[in-house]
Amino acid sequence: MDGVLRHRGGVLERLLHFEEEPVLVRVAQTAPDCVLFGARARTHSGAAHGIARMRFALGVDDELCDFHGRFAHDPVIGASVRRRLWLRVMRRPEPFEALAWAVCEQLIEFERAAAIERRVVRGLGRSWVDRDGVVLRDLPSAATLAGVAPALLESFDLAGVRALTLLRAAREVARGRVDLNDADHERGWRRLRAIPGIGAWTVEMLALHGQGRNDQVPAADVGLLKLVGRQLSGGDPHARAREPEVREFFASYGGWAGLAAAHMQGL
Repeated sequence: MDGVLRHRGGVLERLLHFEEEPVLVRVAQTAPDCVLFGARARTHSGAAHGIARMRFALGVDDELCDFHGRFAHDPVIGASVRRRLWLRVMRRPEPFEALAWAVCEQLIEFERAAAIERRVVRGLGRSWVDRDGVVLRDLPSAATLAGVAPALLESFDLAGVRALTLLRAAREVARGRVDLNDADHERGWRRLRAIPGIGAWTVEMLALHGQGRNDQVPAADVGLLKLVGRQLSGGDPHARAREPEVREFFASYGGWAGLAAAHMQGL
């Protein structure tokens, strides 16, 4: 819904960037167990980067046998696990993309957030025209976002406080003070949490959807608050759990908590 991923004729298309080199990645599933990746770029390194990031985003290399074996008969998600062996956590190809969109999606309904994200992409993002004349778009880089005025982001309907939060996060990333690709994720999370407006939910969204951390659950997610509340209350459709209760509920899934939440949300 943010306008960066296209689906045409059974093929997914996504424009990415390797540093500032545009990379067009195409993905097609030709059989239940066969997914083909291709990329167009100026350099081999750029093409390899684009394919690697889309493989990450789609989770095709995730080894889930342990998860399926442990939770196939779980009383809450077992039926979903048995029926949907293909399910993966939806990820963003680049961690900064997950962080930026998490800030945009704070405290508002998803449709409105997606509309803001489309405006950001069209107003500030990078674009490329393919051989068929189709315009493909990518998010602006952290450096680009770091240099814009808050008023410009507000003109896209992003609330003023969140515009400042996004700019401060972009500056931390662009200046290298936060390395979202560092294997020590927690160090980056601590620096991000020091930015006003970035709390646990935003960092957990980054971790789960941008860094591949299946052990993380965005516990303040409204949908999860309702789902866990229903479970804890014995089925009351109006029940709503508290954030600590959501964390405690998914603690039993250990390193698979985020994937367990994805299965639960699809029930």
